[in-house]
Amino acid sequence: MVLAADQAARHAGLKPGMVASKAQALVANLILRDAEPEADLLALERLATWMQRHYAPVVAVDPPAGLMLDATGVAHLFGGETDMLREMIRRLAEVGIAARIAIAPSYGAAFAAARTIAAPLLVLDDDKLIDTLAPLPIAALRLSAEIVAALKQLGFERIGELNTTPRAPLALRFGSSIGVRLDQAYGRISEPFDPIVPRDMPNVRRNFAEPIGAPETIARYTGKLVEQLAGLLETKGLGARRLDLLFFRVDNRIESIRVGTARPVRDVKRLTKLLCDKIETIDPGFGIETMTLTAVVAEPLQYRPSPSSLHDPAAPDVSGLIDTLSNRIGDTQLYRLAPVESDLPERAVKRLAPLAPATGASWPPHWPRPPRLLDPPERIEAMALLPDHPPAAFTWRGRRRRVVNADGPERVFGEWWRADAERNAVRDYFQIEDESGERFWLFRAGDGEDPATGSHHWFLHGIFA
Repeated sequence: MVLAADQAARHAGLKPGMVASKAQALVANLILRDAEPEADLLALERLATWMQRHYAPVVAVDPPAGLMLDATGVAHLFGGETDMLREMIRRLAEVGIAARIAIAPSYGAAFAAARTIAAPLLVLDDDKLIDTLAPLPIAALRLSAEIVAALKQLGFERIGELNTTPRAPLALRFGSSIGVRLDQAYGRISEPFDPIVPRDMPNVRRNFAEPIGAPETIARYTGKLVEQLAGLLETKGLGARRLDLLFFRVDNRIESIRVGTARPVRDVKRLTKLLCDKIETIDPGFGIETMTLTAVVAEPLQYRPSPSSLHDPAAPDVSGLIDTLSNRIGDTQLYRLAPVESDLPERAVKRLAPLAPATGASWPPHWPRPPRLLDPPERIEAMALLPDHPPAAFTWRGRRRRVVNADGPERVFGEWWRADAERNAVRDYFQIEDESGERFWLFRAGDGEDPATGSHHWFLHGIFA
C-alpha cells in the first residue's frame, strides 16, 4: 500500500491509499521504499522540539505529518502573525521541508485550513471563521473515515452543511463525535492540548490541590518555580536563554509566557521579574491546576572576570535592559547595525544581536552616506538636462522642490555575481540640496542612455540630517 508520495509521484497520478502493484503498473521504474512509521514519528518529534525552541512554547505532534502550535502572545515578537508564518515556511524550506501553515482562533479551524486552503499560509480571524469553514470538505473536521463515508452517502459534503443541520438526528446515528468536532472547529468548546516536554530540557513542575487564579498567588509560585529551575541549572553549569512558563487550566486550556535573555542567566530575581511582568497577559479562567517552567534554550554560563583592582572601572552590563526591552517589543525589533562589503546601499548593512561582538568592519569614509535610508527607495519625478547632470528640480510626495546645490554622479554598478539581471545594472547617485536647505540622496536607475542599464526612473533613497 502507498502510504506517502512525493510531488513528482503525485503529478504522475499516484496517491496515498493506492495499492503498490497498481502504482508500479502506472509508472515505470518507480522507486519504492519501505515505510518507517517509528522513524517518521521520531523525526516529527525532533521537528516539534525545534519549533518549540524557536517559535511557540506550546507545541504538540499531530501524526503523521502535522504539528500543533499555540502561538498566543508570541506572534508580536516576530512582527505579527503573517511575518511569523513566512519565517517558518522559509526556514523549513531551507532544510527541504515544504509546509502549509494556518493560524486560526481554534485548533480545529487551523487544522482544516492548513490542509485545504493555505497556500502556503493563511491567517484566519474570528470575523471570517464561519464563512471560511463553511465551504471546506467534511473530512477536514478530523472525523473517522467511516463517518465521513456515511455522511457523504447522506449528501453531506461541506462543513457548513453539517453546522446548519439539527444535532439530534446526527447524534442519534453517529454519536457525539460530529457535534464535538464542529464545536471545536468553531471555538465553542476548548480542546485538550498535550504539549511535548523534551527530556533534555531543564523542567520543573508544581501541581495545586486547589486551583489558583489571583495574580499575587501566580507571581509567588512563579518565583518558587524559578528558584527550583535555577538550582537545576546550577547542577548542570547552565544558564537560561529562553524560558517557557505554562499554566494548565481546569478547562483543558493552556496559557503561556515566554521570555528570553541576551546571554545565559540564572539570576532568580532577574528571571522572576521578566516572567512576572507578563502575568497580566494570563487569563486563569476558572483556575490553574498546574504550572510548569522549562528552560527551552540553556547554554553554559560564563562568568565575567572581576576587575583586577579597586581602581579598575567595572564593565557596564546592559543585558538586563536589553532583556526587558526585547521581551516587550520582540527580539527582531532590537538590534545593532554592522557594515557589509557591498556597493549597493541597501546591502551594505546587516543586523546583529544587541550583545554580539564587534565585527571590526567599518564603512568607507570617502563617500558620505545619509543616516536615513528609505526601504524601498521611493519613486520621484525629476528633470535633468543631460545624463551626467543632476536634476534641476524634483517632485516627492506631492511637493515640488527646486535644486540649488548638487554633487555627483557617483556611479554604482550591479553585483553581477548575484543575478544575471544585475550584469548591466547601473545607478547614478546625486547629493541634492533644495531651496529650503534640506539635503537628499537621489539616484537614476540606468546611465541615462542605454535602456539595458535600467529603467531611467528617478528614486529618492536617503535623507541627510
